[in-house]
Amino acid sequence: MAPIPIRTVLISDSVDPRCRAVLEENGIRVTEKQNMKNDELIAEIKDYDGLVVRSATKVTADIIYAANNLKIIGRAGTGVDNVDVDAATRKGVIVMNTPSGNTISAAELTCALLMSLSRNVPQAAMSMKQGNWDRKKFMGAELYGKVLGIVGLGRIGKEVASRMQSFGMRTIGYDPITPPDVSASWGVEQMSLEQLWPQCDYITVHTPLMPSTVGLLNDETFAKCKKGVKVVNCARGGIIDEAALLRALESGQCGGAGLDVFVEEPPKDRSLVDHPNVISCPHLGASTKEAQARCGEDIALQIIDMVKGNSKSSTTLPIPHLKNTFLELCLCEGTSVISEKLRLMEEEVFAKIQIL
Repeated sequence: MAPIPIRTVLISDSVDPRCRAVLEENGIRVTEKQNMKNDELIAEIKDYDGLVVRSATKVTADIIYAANNLKIIGRAGTGVDNVDVDAATRKGVIVMNTPSGNTISAAELTCALLMSLSRNVPQAAMSMKQGNWDRKKFMGAELYGKVLGIVGLGRIGKEVASRMQSFGMRTIGYDPITPPDVSASWGVEQMSLEQLWPQCDYITVHTPLMPSTVGLLNDETFAKCKKGVKVVNCARGGIIDEAALLRALESGQCGGAGLDVFVEEPPKDRSLVDHPNVISCPHLGASTKEAQARCGEDIALQIIDMVKGNSKSSTTLPIPHLKNTFLELCLCEGTSVISEKLRLMEEEVFAKIQIL
């Protein structure tokens, strides 16, 4: 592909220092300004060629249209749900992310929550700190022989499966993109969601947040699950209907939840956070030194590849004939090739969830 002239980049979130270092080593002038309000960013962005964000900055249409020279928006993380991709496309701005940078960290946190749910580790630790010694109260259950349902079998879902299989769990799953024979090679048996719900002792979700996945676990689906099923969400807040989850916890239909993400962050309604059967974290899925270094360096290298015209970047582009749908494309030496793992699901495909 033709080189894209990038001379100045604004970093508006806390990104690993390696990002700035790589960009400056390649002659790009970098400015870092964090915690800007929307109107401040609109005023600041006007003359920059590139913008790098993490999660805090919401790149709205107003910001994109105010950026006279903007050519690239890079998100140092998985997904681009904090970027108005439609507005960027209309203005001819490329949107990039680092879909593999957080994979191991997010998978490890998912596994940690699954294990904590099975043995009540955080609750027991807190009880000890309060001076108690209550062994009976925190009776747990083995993971060995239990069934783990994985909804979304992309990079993270695959890594979770391989790790939990080491504990002797049977892994089943659903994904509208990954072929069943491929997931079978990882030891995951694919099936419809209607078949999956009633079999699971534990469920973990690893899908993008889009209209067809909002409230994927709701009153209706909880009712189809085993009584006492435990659920984990380290993906996006809203995939599990929070009100329905609270009702399921109160009734005992859900035996526990591990939540790293919420619809509103931080959550003002603390009903779930304060529930005794909920283990919650403040969105720590990507919060490891390794993940942040990887994402920071990856997004900088992608920008440099674009500048040199030899991009092998993960670039998110809308598909014109589908509403709110995206394919993750791998731009390899000027040729657009659909990535083997389409982690930003096509809505038309993922909508199958609602009719299976």
